[in-house]
Amino acid sequence: MTSSTRQPRRGDTRKRIQDVALELFAEQGYEKTSLREIAERLEVTKAALYYHFKTKEDILISVFEDRTRPIRELVEWAEGQPHGLETKKEVLRRYSGIVMDAGPIFRFMQENQATVRELSIGEMFKDRILELMAILKEPDAPLVDQVRCVSALITMHAGNFHLQDAEGDPEDKRAAVLEVAIDLVTRAHAGHGEQ
Repeated sequence: MTSSTRQPRRGDTRKRIQDVALELFAEQGYEKTSLREIAERLEVTKAALYYHFKTKEDILISVFEDRTRPIRELVEWAEGQPHGLETKKEVLRRYSGIVMDAGPIFRFMQENQATVRELSIGEMFKDRILELMAILKEPDAPLVDQVRCVSALITMHAGNFHLQDAEGDPEDKRAAVLEVAIDLVTRAHAGHGEQ
């Protein structure tokens, strides 16, 4: 079989379904999107869609599992590193890329907050963020320094989300958000006596 007649692999089809569903969920809302509409946008039958996913909740959960996997891997990496400022800066650098790649998920979460709260995906994402926060902040640090570390993550999310439509190079915007987040964590460490 030549590459021009190659059939999509199961993983390719799964990702395509996820991407189209997430696009529709963001456009018209999770509740207002049907499996039929997802199948139509994909130009497949509903039966073909059922082969991969039985419900739209199954699709959404798979999206969050797949797209939050890099966060879990980042946490595992960080837990094996020295617990210091340089590790935390590297966590923010790596997380910056994850946030950029997960833009559609953040858009979905912003526009479908009730659904996120109702489904297990909200807890799944919250757990990942809490793991990252535990890496960034020192539990015995002064409250103001703990707030700085928490704010670094919030900056990563809000900055990238709100700057997505602003004019300018996406890499420049990402770098600006990252600079502010790293500054917050660095200031927290300066206040906590770490070098």
